Amino acid sequence: MRSALPIDAVVGDYVQLVNGGGAQLKGVCPFHDEKSASFYVHPGKGVFNCFGCGEAGDTISFLMKIEHCSFAEAVERMAAQAGITLRYEEGGYSPRHQQGERTRLVEAHKAAAAWYEEQLASPEAEIGRRFLAERGFDETAAKRFGVGYAPAGWEHLVRYLRGKGFSDKEILLGGLASKGQRGGLIDRFRGRLVWPIRDTAGEVIGFGARRLREDDNGPKYLNTPETPLYKKSQVLYGIDLSRKEIAKSGRAVVVEGYTDVMACHLAGVETAVATCGTSFGEEHIKVIRRFLMDTSQYRGETVFTFDGDAAGQKAALRAFEDDQKFAARTSIAITPGGMDPCELRLAKGDDAVRELIENPVPLFEFALRQAVARHRVDTAEGRAAALEEASRIIVRIKDRSIQHEYAVQLAGMLGILDEQFVVRRIGQLARWQRENQQNDRTRPGARRAEAAPQPVRPAAPAYRLNPRDPAQFVERELVKLALQHPELVSPAFDQYGEDEFPTPPYQAVRRAIGQAGGTAYGASLPDFTGAVREACPDDEVRRLVLELTVEPIRSRRKADEIYAGEFLVKLRLQAVDRRVTEARGHLQRLGSRASAEEVNAVQSELYALQQYGHQLRSRGSAAL
Repeated sequence: MRSALPIDAVVGDYVQLVNGGGAQLKGVCPFHDEKSASFYVHPGKGVFNCFGCGEAGDTISFLMKIEHCSFAEAVERMAAQAGITLRYEEGGYSPRHQQGERTRLVEAHKAAAAWYEEQLASPEAEIGRRFLAERGFDETAAKRFGVGYAPAGWEHLVRYLRGKGFSDKEILLGGLASKGQRGGLIDRFRGRLVWPIRDTAGEVIGFGARRLREDDNGPKYLNTPETPLYKKSQVLYGIDLSRKEIAKSGRAVVVEGYTDVMACHLAGVETAVATCGTSFGEEHIKVIRRFLMDTSQYRGETVFTFDGDAAGQKAALRAFEDDQKFAARTSIAITPGGMDPCELRLAKGDDAVRELIENPVPLFEFALRQAVARHRVDTAEGRAAALEEASRIIVRIKDRSIQHEYAVQLAGMLGILDEQFVVRRIGQLARWQRENQQNDRTRPGARRAEAAPQPVRPAAPAYRLNPRDPAQFVERELVKLALQHPELVSPAFDQYGEDEFPTPPYQAVRRAIGQAGGTAYGASLPDFTGAVREACPDDEVRRLVLELTVEPIRSRRKADEIYAGEFLVKLRLQAVDRRVTEARGHLQRLGSRASAEEVNAVQSELYALQQYGHQLRSRGSAAL
């Protein structure tokens, strides 16, 4: 078996392998997060070894580890890939009972995908064919991506799979059906277009289904639930088609939907992938990094495409939060006129899609421009506030030479002629950040903690809330407004940093609101607090969200924009006053030994903060 299927052919389905010197190949380890390629494969010996985490073994142990499967399932998978027929002993050949669970589920999904694809040609599926045609996809395109149709009946697929020898337990475990009110199985997808979702090796592990009819009360897109095969946080639609081109070109393109992936591939952008029913996250980064060969020595490029509307820009900024987990260059391609790549291809053709991807904006530049756009830079106060917010973005850049470049760019964006003032300010913030990190590492007990990692603690530490505390009351009231009346505090609330909520439990709720999409997105949802509860890290935060959701607003009148504006200003003023106190303390600590440059930088910061505080007190929410 091992000789029939070389180890590099198997590992290559999960990791981009390059020449590692001699007879070895190397790549980014799929078993741990690393900055340099320390995962080596020796094809001649059929073994692998990671010098970073210590994982090692042969082809079978690699499959067992990465797919979380048994020895028998790994052998079955290799046999299928190599075209070898297995014979089962100890009781004769009975694949249904003796094949591993994962293998059976994969076969069930393969059968379901073929059946769905056949149904797309049925008379009932005319609505689905019309949907595809309206978006520029003909029969050839549908076949290329395996698009199918799930009939509107209750148990068409269930009956088909039973006829193929699959048990109800297997059908249910694979997420292909669910239990009805009477206990029987019913098809999970009914009356919908269906896209098969494949893993990196090309095996179908789940489906995404699009609503077609107005009387369908389900979500617009319905995906396979979490199963032994399908983990949505790790799945990228189109990765099976894109992985080789991603490795070859050193670029990955992340789009938002199935039809966007289809449009990009048909337009010649064959590196496009999309998440499946979830936002782009850390596990997706790990998948892409393996194919980009993304290390500190080699940097590929990841391009995110988002609609140009407010929701799309918010998604782009969420991607910025994950940027530093890449070594790769990360960029943003904002589609014109709020069109997604599918709509862009339909309206302007394949060339427009290719041009969009070939001319992205660096992610840091996009984040900077968004930060600056939130302030009135035609005023001194606005420039000071924009400088403060944008500077904290730049100091997060790991490469100091790039930090300097963006500092100069920021000066231009703000219209500040003294570029060196901006460069010095950012250098100062970066230095403070490094000093704080160094202090954290060298404080008593730090080395012991690093040597013996502790379990991850809940995001909301135990903290005694005191609603009578005036400062806490402001936080509490504003968070309540965000949960109960997101339309009143949007979009200003979404621009407030977590550090502006100094009370840990309220800060945790603020974080959950952001992870649920923010108040701008929540204002359009019928149950925003439900989405926030789902984003909470633990039961403690969920309980607080529920409490704040039902607690009355303390206004003597009906909650309105004026009341919301008062609390937005109060919280911002508290943050400004804290920073004024910190700046004064820092100025005092500098003493007579400090250089004039250091003193001037702190005095400039203090002056800008005092001016901004004055504007907030005199102009209220208009100064935000």
